[in-house]
Amino acid sequence: MKNVWKYALIASLGGFLFGFETAVISGAEQIIQQLWQLDAFWHGLTVSISLIGTILGALLAGGYAEKYGRKPVLALIALLYLFSAIGCGLSPIWSLFLLFRFLGGLAVGVSSVVGPVYISEIAPAKDRGKLTGLFQIMIVSGIFVAYLTNFLFAGLGDNAWRYMLGIMALPAALFYALLRLLPESPRWLALHRGSEAAHVVFARLGQASAMADSADSSATSTPQQATSLWQKRYSKPIVFAVLLAFFNQMTGINAILYYAPRIFEMAGFDAQLAYLQPIFIGGTNVLFTLLGMSIIDRVGRKKLLLLGAVGMFVFLLLTAFGLKGEHSSFLLFYIIGFIGCFALSQGAVIWVFLAEIFPNEVRAKGSSLGSSTHWVFAAIISWLFPVVVEGFEQGGFYIFLFYALMVVLSFVFILLLPETKGKDLESMKDATG
Repeated sequence: MKNVWKYALIASLGGFLFGFETAVISGAEQIIQQLWQLDAFWHGLTVSISLIGTILGALLAGGYAEKYGRKPVLALIALLYLFSAIGCGLSPIWSLFLLFRFLGGLAVGVSSVVGPVYISEIAPAKDRGKLTGLFQIMIVSGIFVAYLTNFLFAGLGDNAWRYMLGIMALPAALFYALLRLLPESPRWLALHRGSEAAHVVFARLGQASAMADSADSSATSTPQQATSLWQKRYSKPIVFAVLLAFFNQMTGINAILYYAPRIFEMAGFDAQLAYLQPIFIGGTNVLFTLLGMSIIDRVGRKKLLLLGAVGMFVFLLLTAFGLKGEHSSFLLFYIIGFIGCFALSQGAVIWVFLAEIFPNEVRAKGSSLGSSTHWVFAAIISWLFPVVVEGFEQGGFYIFLFYALMVVLSFVFILLLPETKGKDLESMKDATG
C-alpha cells in the first residue's frame, strides 16, 4: 500500500496544477480587462478560453489514454502546464495570452480525465474513494495556493498578473520530473499488453487479489480502442456521468472561483479585502474536501451528495439576497458556507464517481465524456457570469437564485444514482445495470 499512496500522490499533482490554473485568473482578470480594454463579452471569453481548451482536452483525453497509456499522457499534461505558465506570464499581446490560456485549459481537460482514472486503476476497492480523492484534495490545494499567491502579488503594480500566472511553471516542472517514478496502470496493461505485464505492476502495488480479477477481465474484454462507448449496455452510466457533471457546474462553483474578488467588490468590499477574502474560501475548500475524503469510503458517495445539496441551496439563497443588499456584510460567511457544502459533497465525489462508474473496457472514454460535459457547462457559466452581472440590474441576485434552483433539481437526480462505494472496478457494470 505504501507504493500505491506514493504513486497516487504523484499522479494527483496534476490536480494541483488543475486547481491553480482554474483559480489563478480570479486575481488577474480585472487587471487584464483594463490592460487590453475588453468589454464584457471579450472579457468573458478571456476568462473562459481556458475552459474551451479544457473541453477539447477532456474530449481527446480518453482516446489518447487508451491508445498510448495513462503515464505518457500524464507527461504531456505536465509539459502543457509548463508552456502555458511561461507563455501567459510573458505574453506581450492579448491574442498570445489567449493561446497560452487555451493550452493551460487543454492540460486541465486531459488531467481531469487521466489523473482520476489512473489513480482508480491502481487503488484497492476499499480505499479507492480516498485515493482517487487525493486528486480533488490537490485541486482545492491548488486553488488555495492560487488565491494566496494572487494576494501576495497583488501589490506588484501593472505586471502583478504576470507573476500570478507565471509562478505555475515551478510545480509544473516538479510534476514532470516526478512522473518518471510511476508505473503504467496495471488495468491498462491487462487490456493492451496482457496479464503478465499487469501482474508485475500489481505485485509492486501489493494487490495479489486484483491480479486474478484483471486477468479475467482482460480475457473477456476486447481492447479498449475497439470497444464503443455508445452501446445500450452503457446507457445508464453515461446518463449518470453526464447529469452529475452538468449539475456540478450548475451550482455556480466555477463562477465563484473565477470571479471571487469581483463578487466581493459587488457587495461593497474594498479592493484589498476583495483579494483577501478568497483565501478564506480556498482554505475552507481544502478543509471540507479533506473531511469529505476521510469519510467517503464509509458514508458513501450518494449520502454526501444529498447532504451537500441541502446546504448549498440554503447558502446560495443567502448569497443571492446578500448581493441584493440584504445583510451583505455576511456575504463572506454565506459563500464560505456554500464552498464547505460543495467541497464535502460534489467536490469530493465527482472525480471519484466519474473514474469508477464505467467498466474497465470503456473507463477512459466514459470518464472523458463526463469530464467534457463538466467543462462545457463550466465554460458557459464562466462566460455568462460577467455578461449577466454587468448587463442587468441586480444581476448578481438573479444568477445566484438560478444556481440555488438548479441545486433543487440536482437533489432529485441524486436520489436516482447508484452507490458505488466498495465495489470492485471489474464488477462496476453490475452496479449500474
